[in-house]
Amino acid sequence: MKVAIVGASGAVGQELLKILDQRNFPLDDLVLFGSQRSAGTKYTFKGKEYEVKLLQHNDDFKGVDIAFTSAGAGTSKEFAEDITKFGAVMIDNSSAFRMDNDVPLVVPECNAEDALVRPRGIIANPNCTTIMMVVVLKPLEKLSHIKRIRVSSYQSASGAGAAAMAELQQQYKDIVEGNPVTIKKFPHQLAYNVIPQIDVFQPNGYTKEEMKMFNETQKIMHTDAKCSAMCVRVSSLRSHSESVWIETEKPISVQEAQKAISEAEGCTLVDDPQNLVYPMPLETAGKDDVFVGRVRKDLTDDNGLTFWLSGDQIRKGAALNAIQIAEYLIKVGNVK
Repeated sequence: MKVAIVGASGAVGQELLKILDQRNFPLDDLVLFGSQRSAGTKYTFKGKEYEVKLLQHNDDFKGVDIAFTSAGAGTSKEFAEDITKFGAVMIDNSSAFRMDNDVPLVVPECNAEDALVRPRGIIANPNCTTIMMVVVLKPLEKLSHIKRIRVSSYQSASGAGAAAMAELQQQYKDIVEGNPVTIKKFPHQLAYNVIPQIDVFQPNGYTKEEMKMFNETQKIMHTDAKCSAMCVRVSSLRSHSESVWIETEKPISVQEAQKAISEAEGCTLVDDPQNLVYPMPLETAGKDDVFVGRVRKDLTDDNGLTFWLSGDQIRKGAALNAIQIAEYLIKVGNVK
């Protein structure tokens, strides 16, 4: 098994390396690719040193079985043919192909089988907020069909990459030291603030990030459920959270929902509000599961439930989900 990582020096690329090691992923050879800026950088994996190669239009992907790509939509589109032409499965972490009809969009806990049909050799990794939400929605969908979803996300700096995390830390330092606040990665100062915008605004007044949650949820869950989202950047460093309201065809009790969530793959129920126990980004960072709490009935809708979730955007929201897709393909013998 030969594995490639495109974008090895980025936050997700580094997390991919870490998780491949932690999960003892069955690879025999590893090759790392990056931009002109990161080419030549060396990383150690399982005691062996690997040097980042410059990503080019050539035959470097010959012999590669699985390629994890996390270098932005533009790079994914430009190099997809080079990556897949010799039969490699491209598991792409960008937005480049997510809504293409001939590219499966996969969260293994929800629709692993979709990964088996990939005419272009590409599998898309969904948006981080969508991934974490559908992992929780799936067991609830089994209890009663979900008709409507309303969600507010509280997204950490990590969602904008390693440079954004560094900028948030720098902003707090600037404030403490009385210096002008550094603002490059965000439209406004994030430290001591929340920004009700993630990605660019669309003609309907929603941002691109919010529309991803609408469209990707339908594709992953094969559902007609409509999702109205408000995505907000908050000043936590790592791990996203979401406040979710759902309306189902028939009522689901709190106890039924809690039981389904607690038994679902990829979910951990942390729900004891009387003792101030609920998921928080400070505690979910670095963890694999999506953590769920504050499960309760919606006071405005007899068929409604609301809950809070938190999960690591770089792990389950990106790198871990991609690796779980690859693990599924290996398990069912569907690589090359």
